[in-house]
Amino acid sequence: MKICMIGTGYVGLVTGTCFAELGFDVTCVDIDRSKIEALEKGIIPIYEPGLEDLVKKNTKAGRLKFSSNIKEIVPHCSVVFIAVGTPPSETDGQADLKYVFDAAKDIALTMKDYTVVVTKSTVPVDTAKKLQDHIKKINPQADFDVVSNPEFLREGSAIEDFMNPDRVVVGARTLRAETVMRKLYNPFFLLGTPLIFT
Repeated sequence: MKICMIGTGYVGLVTGTCFAELGFDVTCVDIDRSKIEALEKGIIPIYEPGLEDLVKKNTKAGRLKFSSNIKEIVPHCSVVFIAVGTPPSETDGQADLKYVFDAAKDIALTMKDYTVVVTKSTVPVDTAKKLQDHIKKINPQADFDVVSNPEFLREGSAIEDFMNPDRVVVGARTLRAETVMRKLYNPFFLLGTPLIFT
């Protein structure tokens, strides 16, 4: 299963690297070309214990790649995570979803086969439905589902939190999307981690 992780900030880079460590083929995408060039050279923009070693290990193994060309990556991935920033709005302090919807637009314009679009960014309730409508409006023929998969990573122990979660929470509206997410998180299920679908 090929995974695209849009956003190489804290959540995106840690999550993408950990999925690569589980054996998935992951490409982390970012519009910031200088960030991608640094990552390709092994320069990690954040500090998280163990992250640099995992990035190097999985890059060397060919499971973890970096790109700034979303149009080249998305058509080949069955799961696309949106892990972009949601800074507080200057007007009312609510999460600014501009980057989330920009990523969704890029996905809508480039997806090919059935794709599960997963929100990993911190977003308000009902954002998945709004993203579903947004993508469908841009690409009425698109075959996809939008899923919510909140992250519970703590800085300083994010890799441990990802690799040994006490639970995995997924909000999926269709059995088809749930099946894909179960395959994705199967390594945790096999270790006895509860997979909670809502």
